[in-house]
Amino acid sequence: MSSSSFSSSSSTSSSSLSSSSTALQWLSLVGIIWLQSINGTNTNFPAYSSQLKELLSISQIQLNNLAFASDAGKLFGWFSGLASLYLPLWLVLIIGSTLGLIGYGVQYLFLTNHISNLSYWHVFLLTFLAGNSICWINTVCYVVTIRNFLSHSQVAVGITTSYQGLSAKVYTNVVDAFFSPQQNKARAFLLLNSVLPLAIGLIVAPILRQTKATSNSSSDYYLGFGVIFVITIATGIYAVVSILEFVSSKISSLGVLIGILVSLFLPLLVPISFKINQLVKSWHENREKLRVYHYTLEENYITNTNNDEVKESDEEEEKEVCVREEIGVTLMVKRIDFWLYFFVYFFGATIGLVFLNNLGQIAESRGSSNTSSLVSLSSSFGFFGRLMPSLMDYFHRGRSRISRPACMVALMSPMSCAFFLLQNSTEISLYISTALIGVCTGAITSIAVSTTTELFGTKNFSVNHNVVVANIPMGSFIFGYSAAIIYRKEGYNSNNINHHGKCMGMDCYANTFKIWSCFCLFGTFLALILYVRTRKFYSQR
Repeated sequence: MSSSSFSSSSSTSSSSLSSSSTALQWLSLVGIIWLQSINGTNTNFPAYSSQLKELLSISQIQLNNLAFASDAGKLFGWFSGLASLYLPLWLVLIIGSTLGLIGYGVQYLFLTNHISNLSYWHVFLLTFLAGNSICWINTVCYVVTIRNFLSHSQVAVGITTSYQGLSAKVYTNVVDAFFSPQQNKARAFLLLNSVLPLAIGLIVAPILRQTKATSNSSSDYYLGFGVIFVITIATGIYAVVSILEFVSSKISSLGVLIGILVSLFLPLLVPISFKINQLVKSWHENREKLRVYHYTLEENYITNTNNDEVKESDEEEEKEVCVREEIGVTLMVKRIDFWLYFFVYFFGATIGLVFLNNLGQIAESRGSSNTSSLVSLSSSFGFFGRLMPSLMDYFHRGRSRISRPACMVALMSPMSCAFFLLQNSTEISLYISTALIGVCTGAITSIAVSTTTELFGTKNFSVNHNVVVANIPMGSFIFGYSAAIIYRKEGYNSNNINHHGKCMGMDCYANTFKIWSCFCLFGTFLALILYVRTRKFYSQR
């Protein structure tokens, strides 16, 4: 009788601990959503780049170098990957947030005349440091998400990274709500970029934990992700609708910001509901224990069977995580598939990011004054792009899925068309192309996280993926610098340079868009080769 009682009580205790672990899993996911929603500090650069150019009295090429510096921080992103292997994740998060505080904060103090004698190259190095800070926060988010939702990592990573696509929208709304139009936007954005990630990091650090709920059924996962998907999609729709002129004219900037903040708190419903469910179950179990005094062998058998089922579910979860091979950086860079994958990203998402970095100057050269609206548009559609792959995984569970390289092929073709569409001088073509490039860039960025995991394993993911995204600063420099040279050349050749040194007219970026479109087509061809080489692996999954 005593052994039976002990078995029953230990089972109840195990169930309670597991339920508590489940609530912590989802609470960590919510914390990562908050982090990602403010971690895209480099994505709001187009919103204030023109003002920064005037404040620093620099040329278009020098401005492009600052955009490159932000991306160049990713060259040393592998430091954050190594740190995550040896340091507590909360410390990695704080280090990353502090780097951002220094990088953006010192620039803000310089622009507000609290610091003098800061040269252009000091600003360059500070921007580099700020760009590197994003890698540290991203690494923490990826590691916690993948380890907490091992067999549902693509869904979880897709949801969380989609919120990074919303970062520019969040920052733009905060600036519009709390800073007057007369104030220089560059100072406002730099202040927020330095303070917000550290503030949210300090709030989220205590709840970022690696947990594993041993008795969490698949139905619980699908229900939890289903609720978060509904909230996430509603958030994205709200973000897009709030940009529309007939809506923004009726709702104040503060009202729009409040709506965004409410949508960011709604995912808390999932961990709260799991916790309430755990408390209700615990209450029923304790009540049952008071009424039951004898345990039969049959009950013990059921308890043991349940424990066996839990073990089986754990084994199934491990089997569901299918990777091609578990290798480190040294072996990875010797694989042909790595270089194909590297250059697919280089000629796809990286070109898209360079376009978005130059969006302020592109809009200005075409005579458009709605730079903030374009940045919000690209941010909102980037949000949906990052979310799309996880939606596909969620609704195709248990069925054959399209391989990651095949998805990249499908996404890079429309990007090439979007750059050709930009040859049209109408305002609507600029908006359509920006939305299309935002969606495709966001989707490829999200797919890349799972592709790295599936092709090269989970054990060294934090270092491997930071090596993959090192292509971004390379592309930022090559594509961005060449665009700046063409911008200046076209301006002087066509006499389109105004007294501020700005090129005005369609010719400023026309040739650049043609070149980028051709590169995207070449990247599509490389993605097709990668698809053929990995088709057998993905068909076996």
